[in-house]
Amino acid sequence: MRPTIMDASAAGSSVWGGLNSGVVLSLIAVLWTVVWQNLQHLQLHHFFKRHVGRHARRFAALVDPYLSVTVAEYDGGGRMRRADAYEEVKAYLAEATTRDARHLRAEGAKDADRLVLSMVDGEEVADVLLPEEAGGAGGGTVFWWAYSRPPPGQQQDRRWGGFGGGGGGDQENHRFYRLFFLDRHRDAVLNAYLPRVRRQGRAVMVRNRRRKLSTNISTTQFTDGGFMRSSWTHVPFEHPKTFATLAMDPAKKKEIVDDLDTFKKGKDYYAQIGKAWKRGYLLYGPPGTGKSAMIAAMANHLDYDVYDIELTSVHSNTELRKLFIETTSKSIIVIEDIDCSLDLTGARTKKNDVADDNKPNKSDGDGRKGADTSSKVTLSGLLNFIDGLWSACGGERIIVFTTNHLQKLDPALIRRGRMDKHIEMSYCRAPAFEFLARTYLGVEEHELFAAIGALLQEVDMTPADVAENLTPKSADDDADSCLRGLVAALEKAKEDKANGRGNDQQPEEQDGEVVVAGQSE
Repeated sequence: MRPTIMDASAAGSSVWGGLNSGVVLSLIAVLWTVVWQNLQHLQLHHFFKRHVGRHARRFAALVDPYLSVTVAEYDGGGRMRRADAYEEVKAYLAEATTRDARHLRAEGAKDADRLVLSMVDGEEVADVLLPEEAGGAGGGTVFWWAYSRPPPGQQQDRRWGGFGGGGGGDQENHRFYRLFFLDRHRDAVLNAYLPRVRRQGRAVMVRNRRRKLSTNISTTQFTDGGFMRSSWTHVPFEHPKTFATLAMDPAKKKEIVDDLDTFKKGKDYYAQIGKAWKRGYLLYGPPGTGKSAMIAAMANHLDYDVYDIELTSVHSNTELRKLFIETTSKSIIVIEDIDCSLDLTGARTKKNDVADDNKPNKSDGDGRKGADTSSKVTLSGLLNFIDGLWSACGGERIIVFTTNHLQKLDPALIRRGRMDKHIEMSYCRAPAFEFLARTYLGVEEHELFAAIGALLQEVDMTPADVAENLTPKSADDDADSCLRGLVAALEKAKEDKANGRGNDQQPEEQDGEVVVAGQSE
C-alpha cells in the first residue's frame, strides 16, 4: 500500500517537533550557563548570607538585648605589650566590685599586711550606672562585668566571644574583661562610665603599686617546632640605698640628682625638641666603687621600677625589642657589666669560623665569662634598642650601662644621644670618707681625719673597702679603733704600692659628659 499524503505530513511534523525540542533545550542550557556565571559574579550567596545574618541578629537581640565591650589583655591582638586599659579595669574592679564576687584571686599589696583582690576566670560582678553619669536617663541601671579566658579549641557561648557574631576567635588564650549593658545606655557607658572606670583604675594602681625588680628568663615554648623565648619575671624592689646614704662628693651628688629631676619633669620639653623621653647613663669604674648602689639610689629617688637585662639570655634582636616593649614607663632599664655580656668591643671583629662560636666561654680576667655565643643579639640590634625607632615606644625611661672596662666598649654604643651622661665611679677620697665616717660611726670630726684624707690621695681604695674597715667587728670596737684600723690598712696599701704590689690603674676617661664620683656600694 502506498503512503498517503496525510501520513507523510504527520511524519514530517514529528521530525520537526523533535528538532525544535532539541534546539529549545540547547538554548535553555546555554542561557542557564550564562545566567549562572553572572550570578556567581554577583556573589548572591554573600547577599543571602548577609540577609539571613541581619534577621538572625535581630532575633538574637530579642533574646539577649545586651551589648558588650571587651577589654583585651593585649593591644592589637598580639602579645607584645599588655594593654593599659586592661590593667586599669582590673584595678577598678578590684576596688569597686569584688565585694560581690564569690571567687577571688589574691596578690601582694604595697602594704605588707594587705592583699589586692581580683576576679578569677569565669567570675561575674555587677556595677551600677550612676544617674549623674547617665545624664539623668537610665541612672541606677545594673550591668555586668565578666572576666574570662576561653579554653583553646572550644566553641564558646556568644557572650564569651565564640560563635554568632561575638568575634572572639582572636581572644583564645588571652584574658579579657567584658562589660554588658543595654543599647539605650550606649552613649552614657562609652562617654561617661568607661572613662570614669579608667581614671579610678589609674588612681587605684598608684595607691597599690609595688615597685618591681625584673629580670629576663628564657623559657621553652612547646609548639610544633619548639622554640626559646625570653620573658620578664619580677620580685618586689626593696633596696634600701638612697642618695642620702650614698657616699660621694656632695657637689657631684647634687649634680646627678638635679639631672634626674630635670629628666623626670621634662615630658613637654622632650616633645618640644622631638626626642623620645628617655635618657642614658653610663657608670664606669673599677669593681667596688658603687655602680649598683647608684642604680638603686636612682630608682628610689625617682620611684621607678628596675628592669635588669641579662643579654646572654636574649636569643635574637627581635626578642630584645619585645622585652623593651614589655617594659613600663617610669622604669630604669639596666645592663650591668656590658663589656662582659656580648662582643661589643671597639674592634668589631668578625667571626670567621662558625665553630669558634661554639667554644666554651673564656674569662675576661675578672673571673667573669665572656660573650654567650648562643645569643644572636648584635651591636646593631642593641643600638636600635637604645636609640632606634623602637626606643620611642613608651616614655619616661632611663637606660643604664655599667662597665669595669670602658676602653673595651664600641664608641658608637656610648656616644651622646645614647649614653647621655658618663659617670666615673672612682676610688674613695676625703669627702666620701667623711660621709662614710658619719654614716658608719656617727663621727663628725676626729684627729685621724687629716691623716686618712692624705693617705686616700696617695692610695687607691674603693669605697666598699673603706666601708668594710669602718664597720665594727665586735662589741669592743669603737670609732677610734675602726679609724686606726683604716689607717693601718691604708699604710699597708701604700707600702704595697711602693714595692710594686699594688694596682694603681685608673679608669680611662672617654668623650662625653663625665661626672667623677667616689662612693660606696
